[in-house]
Amino acid sequence: MRLTALSAVAGLLAAALPLASTTASAEELTVITAGDQNMVDYVNNFLAPAFEKQNPGTTVRVVGTGPGDAGSQKIVERLDAQKKAGKEVYDVDVAVIHEKVAGKLVQDGLLDKYRGNIDTGKLVTRGNARLALGADVDGYVMPMFNSQTAIAYNPDLVSNPPKTFDELVAWTEKNPKQFGYNGIKGGASGVSFVISWIYNYAGDAKVLQEGPYDANEKAKWDDAFAKLKAFNKNVALTPGNAGTLDMLSRGEIAMGAVWVDMFYSWKANGQLPPTMKLVLPAPGMPGQPMHYVIPGKTAHKALAEKFVALATSPEVQANGIVKQFNWYPGIDAKYVQDKLDPAIWQKLFTDISPDDLAKYGKSFPIGPYYADLLEAYEKKVAE
Repeated sequence: MRLTALSAVAGLLAAALPLASTTASAEELTVITAGDQNMVDYVNNFLAPAFEKQNPGTTVRVVGTGPGDAGSQKIVERLDAQKKAGKEVYDVDVAVIHEKVAGKLVQDGLLDKYRGNIDTGKLVTRGNARLALGADVDGYVMPMFNSQTAIAYNPDLVSNPPKTFDELVAWTEKNPKQFGYNGIKGGASGVSFVISWIYNYAGDAKVLQEGPYDANEKAKWDDAFAKLKAFNKNVALTPGNAGTLDMLSRGEIAMGAVWVDMFYSWKANGQLPPTMKLVLPAPGMPGQPMHYVIPGKTAHKALAEKFVALATSPEVQANGIVKQFNWYPGIDAKYVQDKLDPAIWQKLFTDISPDDLAKYGKSFPIGPYYADLLEAYEKKVAE
């Protein structure tokens, strides 16, 4: 296995973890993950060495299914095919999926309800471990990490960043074309901003996030979209997630809607000024997790639970999820603070605190409302 920064940290982490009995029988644990190559590398180079060290004789085999929702859909299809074939034991022990497919896997009876069996299950506080885009997944998922959108700003140009959407509207009226987002094209940071706007200015956000779906809810959005169309006259529409960050880096805008992990990665790479900061305005903005799930017919249930428990432990969440990738932890951030170097904690949690995340970190709407909102934006705002 190629030695990387991840595997080096994994070796240190494994040395600090208690060893299992050396008499443990040899087993192979198959972990299948959606997402980009960095997801496969994370399991291969970080989690697997630590787990194998903790469980002598065990081998972790990692399979990647590809990026985006398509990668998660391949996992759904794989498990569904084995169910239809009447397999007594499935060839997957742990899967990493996007939240979009979690509800279907639960509804189709393909997952084990395991979270209550592992100690780290008690460390999860965000609602996305209970509902996945409106579907009840409580007990069936453990968040691997949480991504989050927020407003990035240049403190040299914005001395008092807006804490609410009303304050943001007032600021853009005084500072036209100095706030940017990408509409609904080219990246989900802009989609998140539009959805946040509707959460703030139209109806019951809880209904949009949890359902049930009611087509009549759309009638409540008209005034909010009219207000957004007026707001857009004072903003810069950017080319996408990276485009917003690029405009911030060049000083073309002073504030913009961004993904937090991308923001910190750009800062770490010197692509953004080190003084740039973040704010998460009330009533909040959406983010999304990726989840660990365990198929109901795994041949290695106890071992799979041990794997997820390790992957969601404060030590691993701190050294892997936060330190290496700038993601927010899947467990409540307060449990990882004493596992991190203070400088790393300050970098990721000074602008947006764990309490801010717990209070203002929202989920995206359920599927039908999500589609309706994008369609309504095109008709009522983009025209």
